[in-house]
Amino acid sequence: MDPEAANTAPDIAGGVQLALTSFLDIQQKRLTALGPELAAQVEAARDATSGGKRLRPAFCYWGFRAAGGDPELPILKAAASLEMLHVSALVHDDVMDSSDVRRGAPSAHRRFEALQRERTARTGKGGDAESFGIGAAILLGDLCLVWADEMMHTSGFSTEALGRASQFFDAVRIEVTAGQYLDLVAQASGEADMDRALRVLRFKSATYTVERPLHIGAALAHGGQSLIDSLSAFGLPLGEAFQLRDDLLGVFGDPQVTGKPAGDDLREGKRTVLTTYAVEHASPAQLAEFDRLFGSDELGDDEVQVLREILQDTGAVQACEDLITERTQDALASLGKAPIDDAEAREALAALAVAATSRSV
Repeated sequence: MDPEAANTAPDIAGGVQLALTSFLDIQQKRLTALGPELAAQVEAARDATSGGKRLRPAFCYWGFRAAGGDPELPILKAAASLEMLHVSALVHDDVMDSSDVRRGAPSAHRRFEALQRERTARTGKGGDAESFGIGAAILLGDLCLVWADEMMHTSGFSTEALGRASQFFDAVRIEVTAGQYLDLVAQASGEADMDRALRVLRFKSATYTVERPLHIGAALAHGGQSLIDSLSAFGLPLGEAFQLRDDLLGVFGDPQVTGKPAGDDLREGKRTVLTTYAVEHASPAQLAEFDRLFGSDELGDDEVQVLREILQDTGAVQACEDLITERTQDALASLGKAPIDDAEAREALAALAVAATSRSV
């Protein structure tokens, strides 16, 4: 995007944050009327919806613009619902993975666990803090899922526009849940299965992060089927490249930048494309060492480094880098052919493609 255009570019992150804050102000009044204890849920939601990359709302916004949508319409309010959906998924994901940290702060279940410990220390009474934390976080994730739907349907768009978008909004919620289950099955299986790893890649991330947000935005602007198909041709390979980068960061990223401990995916035994490729191309000695360490929550820095070296030496890291390049190039080639009249939208989508796949966080 040229410097002059950048000066007039929409503040998507700021608009999304304003929409989330305003919505949660309403929810705080609603919930605390039921009981003051519920303020803890709203405060946790406020913290969870602060910051982040805002990729899904950004793709929704530019999908809307690509379809000729009027930026004066409340698109950022609608797009913010995807951030609320994202938080729901993250909270539930952290519970399932027993993750301690999210974005450099305690994950939701650890936050509620600490709240219960403080309450017990103060009163000398109370149940199991860990169980309380898990239960409270599951309910927070459920609330955020309900709130995502409410945010979309109270965004200010017409009933007709919301009806067009609903098929894609319904699809993304089904697909991300199904993708999460596929991920859970893959992790529990203890087996390397590239077909399953690629399906997880597509449905847990690619459709959810890029393709469906683009579809929702375009549908709100009455985008036709030709544009929807073109956005899929752009969004699916780009979403896969995004998740491949995320998988690499989960192993090799700097915790000070990513906000999560290095090697958590290795401790959790995540059967990603990265780790599946390594298993398929490992020597017997490498495979024995990998099987001994992978999925152990007791991994120290030295053991994480051993697994990293196996991922490097088997060519898994380079294979993922090659796939990221290939998928990103495919996405950009499809974008070049897409029936998009808004030059700013086309340029912004190309810039998002680069940002989503070359990031360090």
